[in-house]
Amino acid sequence: MTLLLLQLCYTLKAQQSFLNDISKKIELLQREYPQSYKDSNYVKLRYNLASRYLFIQSDSLFSISKEIEQISKAIGYPEGEVLAFIGYGEYFSHRGQSEKSISYYLKAHKLVDKIGNADIKLRLFNHMAEEYAFLGNYEEALKICMEGIDLGSKNEGKYLMPLSILNEIIADLYFSQKEYDQAFKFFMEAKKYNNKIGDEVTQAETLVGLSHLLAKMEQFDRAIFRINKSISIFEKHKIYDWLAYAYIIKGHIYLDQRSYKRSLYWFNQSKTLYNDLDDDRSKIELFGGMANAYLGMEKDSLSLIYAKKSFDISKRFKSLEGKKHSSNILYKIYKKQGNKGVALAYHELFQSISDTLSRDNSKRSLSLLKAKMDYSQQKKDLIAKNNKELSKQQNYTITTLVVIFVLILAAIPLYFNQKKQKRLYKELKESTRNLSEREAQLKEINKTKDKLFSIIGHDLRGPIGALQGLLTLFSKGDVGMKEFRGFVPKLKSDVDHILFTLNNLLSWGHTQMNGANTRPKVVSISTIVDNNINLLSELAASKDIKIFNKMVEKPMGFVDENHIDLVIRNLISNAIKFTPQNGLVTIDAEEDKQFWKIKVQDTGVGMDKKIQQKLFRDNANLTTYGTNNEKGTGLGLSLCKDMVERNNGKIWVESTLRHGSSFYFTVPKVVKKYRNAV
Repeated sequence: MTLLLLQLCYTLKAQQSFLNDISKKIELLQREYPQSYKDSNYVKLRYNLASRYLFIQSDSLFSISKEIEQISKAIGYPEGEVLAFIGYGEYFSHRGQSEKSISYYLKAHKLVDKIGNADIKLRLFNHMAEEYAFLGNYEEALKICMEGIDLGSKNEGKYLMPLSILNEIIADLYFSQKEYDQAFKFFMEAKKYNNKIGDEVTQAETLVGLSHLLAKMEQFDRAIFRINKSISIFEKHKIYDWLAYAYIIKGHIYLDQRSYKRSLYWFNQSKTLYNDLDDDRSKIELFGGMANAYLGMEKDSLSLIYAKKSFDISKRFKSLEGKKHSSNILYKIYKKQGNKGVALAYHELFQSISDTLSRDNSKRSLSLLKAKMDYSQQKKDLIAKNNKELSKQQNYTITTLVVIFVLILAAIPLYFNQKKQKRLYKELKESTRNLSEREAQLKEINKTKDKLFSIIGHDLRGPIGALQGLLTLFSKGDVGMKEFRGFVPKLKSDVDHILFTLNNLLSWGHTQMNGANTRPKVVSISTIVDNNINLLSELAASKDIKIFNKMVEKPMGFVDENHIDLVIRNLISNAIKFTPQNGLVTIDAEEDKQFWKIKVQDTGVGMDKKIQQKLFRDNANLTTYGTNNEKGTGLGLSLCKDMVERNNGKIWVESTLRHGSSFYFTVPKVVKKYRNAV
């Protein structure tokens, strides 16, 4: 390793040599074109310079991208503007601001669609897919990859490199879902393009991911052979950012084999390189690996240091996977130290993130997208079959036209051929319509299923998981009886939340199975309000909240009693939840033409316009917390909207932050002929 250590001393020097070379080319352009040297060639060179600054001086990447954008606008070079947006996207991605990164990539996408430049579009797709994959939006990442592969395959010989990268990104997506066979398939596809390119550095980059995959498949000898090959190539070409990452993967391969000392050696080699590189995102995986290695060696104090580092960087980059792994290590360390309170906090965080990741629809998205791809393929096959039949029919028609001059009776085959063509077209049209209907049904079923599992997995599994975790700690003696009693109020609150959620869930499930099955009759709205005030009185009393029914006129509505009972119960429950101690909740009604307008008003925390706009959206899954940290599912208001609209009414909210909220809904008044039908 002596040669390697000598090379490390010149890391920045080697990078700076490349930057100086680009700068010299720019100076040459300036001398050749002193009046107007800032043309498209200049922009391209500046972009190449900017991209190399990413792991050295990322701020320079931003400033050069800004210069590229200004020049490109001035000279009318939209391709340069796209390159500038890509540069901004790389910069914000590197700083952990993924939302800003995606916004610039989308700007670039919109502009490049107008230009139609396939080279830049494929470059953009690589960056977009990687960013969506990091955010966990695997469906969008896979869509972009497939679109890029379709585009690149039209001229495969020209776009070998983008096709290799896109296939490798898809392999990483399947790898993250632990679908190792699929991941291996796409790594092999990327390797096929690499062999055509003939560049050993490109081959080494793919070998890094393939080595990690082989280790997870417990093929450790093959994994070590390939990672060593990639390391020797990166050392030879002095590509230090990839070399540092390859060291991390080699450390993880040994970590998977519980060879902690060897693992730590390679993690430290990577850490030495990262001292000269501006790449905090990769340190999540590095420090997490070091924490695990030290924990395996029972060096808990060092493990704690690196677990905290990994956790802090994960928070900054909003990496759920990083937070999950580091919080689990921190839980184990604090538990060993006997610090039960902190250990329990990290255990609950680990459980919460695990639940979030388990309910993530990424895997289902991949399956759904595969179904869409299969459907598209079916459609293509059907069209191809029809085109083939049509081609045959055209041949028959030509033959018949020739024969018709010889014999009039030759028109008979033509007639039957045309009839067959119409039948085939009708069958094609019917098959296409059936496929479209089945796709629409599949979307609706998946939409209902996803919503159901999201609620069960998040709002029921979370509290039950926390309860299970506490009971486990209690049964093992990690939590004493006195400490356990201290958690009883929280347990009661969680169980009440589960019961309320189940009631809403059953009501929602009933409406989904029975469809628009509304049974209206004459109902006293005031009586329903009084019943729910009695039902929720204990909950209100726990926060010293007063509830008043101010309905003087005793409004009678022609509605489904069960539906309106659920609406009023949810609105009063929400009012209590978001009203602080010693607050007030009032329910009132007033006539509004052919309707009663019911108002549920509270003196709670209120909400801003942004939240109000999200409340009643069909696909909104808005989870909120009350003034005493009571958890909401986001299902209640969705149910209220559904029930009110089934009864020919409307529902809306008026609220001001810190000044309370007023929820309104309307129900039809009783028509005279129904007044005695109570």
